Amino acid sequence: MRLTLAKALRARRAFGRAGFVPFLVAGDPTLAQSLVAAKLLAAAGADVLEVGVPFSDPVADGPVIQAAGQRALAKGMSLKKAIGFVAALRADGVTIPVVLFTYLNPILRMGTEAFARACKKAEATGVLIVDLPAEDSTETEGILKKHGLELVLLASPTTTDERLKLIAKANGTAIYYVSREGVTGVRKGLALNIADRLKHVRRMTKKPLMVGFGVAEASQARALALHADGVVVGSALVRANYEGGPGAVRRLAKKLIGALEI
Repeated sequence: MRLTLAKALRARRAFGRAGFVPFLVAGDPTLAQSLVAAKLLAAAGADVLEVGVPFSDPVADGPVIQAAGQRALAKGMSLKKAIGFVAALRADGVTIPVVLFTYLNPILRMGTEAFARACKKAEATGVLIVDLPAEDSTETEGILKKHGLELVLLASPTTTDERLKLIAKANGTAIYYVSREGVTGVRKGLALNIADRLKHVRRMTKKPLMVGFGVAEASQARALALHADGVVVGSALVRANYEGGPGAVRRLAKKLIGALEI
């Protein structure tokens, strides 16, 4: 039986570092290159892998990930093929938890039940649906849970305590905390008072937190490692893969992992 997100993050912390949670866009710049990069990240020490599903109308993606999604879509990537991407990783021996990072519309077009069955067959661990609010997640969550999939819900600096209570009840064993308002992308520094905010969210939900949005440098990862169970890095790795290939991804991953020691 594969690890839940919470067990994977807690196991890593027991060995003295926060979890490394890299994000890549399936199919960018090519399907083959994105598969190689994903496998290298797992081999380098990633604890959870986020696989971005390209979408034509993203609301949370910054310019780097938007561009990656457009390149992947132009080459034929789709939700179905992204699920196949996960299956290919499993076939190549990747055992860490894998989360599909997607939007609601492609799932509805496929059919939520068919989507859940396909994800289970591909051995995905969970799904993060960016534009699915906690208040409207009950039906989707039930279908995913029936097929053994976690629903990872988002929390942010503006999430109310009432919504945090709903997030706490969801079947996902970990939460993705958006560290700042706005879209994804490389930023300087971290949001003010993030440590206090993370303590509050953890107290309200009793779940491990994966923290992302704007994390690109080792210094940022090191600062978050003291307060988060997993640190998500997306845009910096997506850009490294596009500009420098899997070798650049591996070099950046090693720097980031070294910074997560606590």
